[in-house]
Amino acid sequence: MVEVPSEELLVHIREDVVEPESVQLTVVVPAYNEEQAIEDQLRAIREALRQTDMAYEVLVIDDGSEDRTAERAGQVDGVRIISHGRNRGYGAALKTGIRRAAGDIILIIDSDGQHPAHEIPRLVEALRDCDMAVGARIGAKVHTPLVRRPVKWFLNTLASYLAGTHIPDLNSGLRAFRRLDVLPLLGFLPSGFSFTSTITLAMLCSDMFVSFIPVDCRPRKGKSKIRALPDTYNFIILVLRTVACFNPLKIFGPLAFALLVGGAVRLGLDVFLARNVGDTSVLLLLAGLQVAVMGLLAEVMTRLPLLPRHYQDGGDRPRR
Repeated sequence: MVEVPSEELLVHIREDVVEPESVQLTVVVPAYNEEQAIEDQLRAIREALRQTDMAYEVLVIDDGSEDRTAERAGQVDGVRIISHGRNRGYGAALKTGIRRAAGDIILIIDSDGQHPAHEIPRLVEALRDCDMAVGARIGAKVHTPLVRRPVKWFLNTLASYLAGTHIPDLNSGLRAFRRLDVLPLLGFLPSGFSFTSTITLAMLCSDMFVSFIPVDCRPRKGKSKIRALPDTYNFIILVLRTVACFNPLKIFGPLAFALLVGGAVRLGLDVFLARNVGDTSVLLLLAGLQVAVMGLLAEVMTRLPLLPRHYQDGGDRPRR
């Protein structure tokens, strides 16, 4: 056992783990109080990985669990366990796993048993033709609590509009991507549950190709950590903030258009009915122009860092 006080990490390394130099694929499994499900999930992951032709490692991030999560995970051969000294959040656990991963390809999968581990080879194979492969929970057998369905539909619809493409599953915890693509985003990605939603929007808004692979979703084992109302509000703010950072005109454009149309309609009524120009119409038109200019400036600021890379590769992002 090696302790790294500055990062509050405890690293448990088993002797049967593959040497880091030969690892091609790292499976990162974040876990917080998942003693009921983690052992079975890890065994299923190990079984699925045997079907791949890649050298792999399984990295469990115990995010300060207060139960026997780390102990249960340690019962499975070929697993490396990193324990946070305190609970730091789902996204923080994933960041630790990505930073500590030895493989060039990262696959993340939740430890609660919802995501089918046997889909791992299919997602890794799909990554050959895309920048991120997401296991979208739209398969034949999907268990989604009834109370969450309207919220899930609303968030997916809002995110799809703002990202400019259909997003069937915004925050799936089963996905594969290349480590080098995500490392530059780690400082921007949040430490909470919204990590997966943010990385989906960030990659889509950066013109990267995200492939959604239909998978089944089983009932989770144990108690969910998601809080309905607070997390829904946070997700909405997250979607707006993320798109504003990568594609600001999607936010400012409709607002500016609505203000300008409202101002034009009010101006027409003032001129034809009152034979006068009212303060409200002027304020609406000025507000619309200000929002439009702010949106254009924000769009230019977000695109400037991309220009050198765009011209270097001729506008086409090279496929690895």
